[in-house]
Amino acid sequence: METQQSSAALILITIGIYFAILFLISFNTGKKADNAAFFLGNKKSPWFVVAFGMIGASLSGVTFISVPGWVGSSQFSYMQMVLGYLAGYIVVANILMPMYYRLNLTSIYTYLEKRFGTVAYKTGSWFFLLSRVIGASFRLYLVASVLQLTVFDAWNIPFYLTVTLTILLIWLYTFKGGIKTIIWTDTLQTLFMLMAVGYSVYFISVSMNLNFSSLIETVRESKYSQIFFFDDWRDKRFFLKQFIAGAFITIVMTGLDQDMMQKNLSCKNIGEAKKNMYWFSLILVPVNLLFLSLGALLFIFAQQNGISIPAQSDNLFPLIAGGGYLHPVLTVLFILGLIAAAYSSADSALTALTTSFSVDILEINKIKTKQKRQNIRKLSHIGFSILLIIVILIFRAINDQNVISAIFTVAGYTYGPLLGLYSFGLFTKYKVYDKYVWIVAVVSPVITYIINMYSQDLLWGYKFGFELLILNGLITFAGMGILAILKKHKTD
Repeated sequence: METQQSSAALILITIGIYFAILFLISFNTGKKADNAAFFLGNKKSPWFVVAFGMIGASLSGVTFISVPGWVGSSQFSYMQMVLGYLAGYIVVANILMPMYYRLNLTSIYTYLEKRFGTVAYKTGSWFFLLSRVIGASFRLYLVASVLQLTVFDAWNIPFYLTVTLTILLIWLYTFKGGIKTIIWTDTLQTLFMLMAVGYSVYFISVSMNLNFSSLIETVRESKYSQIFFFDDWRDKRFFLKQFIAGAFITIVMTGLDQDMMQKNLSCKNIGEAKKNMYWFSLILVPVNLLFLSLGALLFIFAQQNGISIPAQSDNLFPLIAGGGYLHPVLTVLFILGLIAAAYSSADSALTALTTSFSVDILEINKIKTKQKRQNIRKLSHIGFSILLIIVILIFRAINDQNVISAIFTVAGYTYGPLLGLYSFGLFTKYKVYDKYVWIVAVVSPVITYIINMYSQDLLWGYKFGFELLILNGLITFAGMGILAILKKHKTD
């Protein structure tokens, strides 16, 4: 018990120092910050800082644990999606971002109002809010659970206090500076996350007596290192499916996501925003390769040392990092890396939720009094902090991974309508019956879900993977076409 408490105390001290640094950054960046600084950082963010910080924001705590765990069943096939990400980032940098800068948007969903009308605008905003609340809560739930097991259980601190403390810390260092603060804290969090992964690779390689060249050779010759899969078009790992899915996931979850685009819109101009996007996308390739290499090493290390692979392969990294199999400092580094990855995505999610709700739903920009705008933004920030706590505690109460996974999957379906709405707006010139856009956006994910359930029976054994997003977008696009016909019929 004393050993457990000592280990927990060491982790807690490390976390305390980590957050002290975040608060120092927050204090410096939050001075005299107004809504313009909170929402867009006064458009003065250095592009290279944004680019480095976006790595951590794009890799959540779930990714930190899951990507190494995927290697056991999927080898390095994830790199096919990463290559698709590159294609997606080119689209975002050259089509979506120039449009956002040209329209001088604070919330990217304002485009839908300009293109279609108020209902489409509100629909896009609500779908983003739903997706982000569920997604951010799910990721923070996993991190809070790890903290509960490794730190707070040793002192009999209840889970609800762990969650409240977790959200409170995020609120404290973001409530003044918002995106202006997050641009810099993301940079620090990305650094800690990469250090955690890098040192994990180092400690495992030392334990296996591998130098740098033999480390690369061991990974390359292992059964886990296959990247490309061209044999079976029905396989989830089939190259074309993963590449195209990766491109569309990037377009939707970066280009059509207020959370990710808010950082890009904080750059001085479109030229610097493009530099940020290009360099960020290129850096993401070796970073993901590092994660996958760590996964291969974890599986090889487990086999050589007689460690049973957990039923949930996501648990392999935590098991080895915190199980006393390697240098004790790795436990602290793992927790630090996990927190850095999770908080890097969660803090920007809280800021983006506050921005979208304030601008899109409460229409804060139409309020003339500056103080009232500030108060509304601050209350929205507090409100979403409380909402995240409630949703995380609901996940805990459910305590059923299948149900939680289903809820998280539902959030994934909500990006399809955004893809369809923006595609119809960008690639056609038709007006639509705006009044019924919300019906199309709600029905499309339901139809997609039904098709997915029966696809193997109806489509010769075909099993959908990430390309469900594309199908969802196409159904929404078709629905918008119907609304365009209704609009024309009404006009005629």
